[in-house]
Amino acid sequence: MSDCVFCKIVAGEIPSHKVWEDDQVLAIMDIGHVNPGHTLVLSKAHADTMMDLDEAVAGQAFVIANRIAKLLDETFTPAGMTILQANRPAGFQTVSHFHLHVLPRQADDGVTLTWPGKNPPQEELAERAAMLRERLQG
Repeated sequence: MSDCVFCKIVAGEIPSHKVWEDDQVLAIMDIGHVNPGHTLVLSKAHADTMMDLDEAVAGQAFVIANRIAKLLDETFTPAGMTILQANRPAGFQTVSHFHLHVLPRQADDGVTLTWPGKNPPQEELAERAAMLRERLQG
């Protein structure tokens, strides 16, 4: 996509600070760095969301995110780690190209993620789980 910033980074049209690259994914330092080591793992082929990805690419992205999270944990010894993947604007996605944030965390670093728990009845959860299991299997 000609106007996608991540596609331009993958194509080398915009400079980046690479952490990892293979034939499916690219990991770069986030220019909106929150804490030391904040890395983005993105698909090299354009896909707007995780739901648009081939399963092999999705798997590789998470494998690399896992490796990078372990590396960041050893290197920067953060108090915690957030792995964030957002889809579509209502899901907090700000760039329409699949990517994962691998974000080392410190107490009181200003990052927040909250949502209001709805706490539906157990019967409703059981019905939803059964419906999803059936659709996955079938």
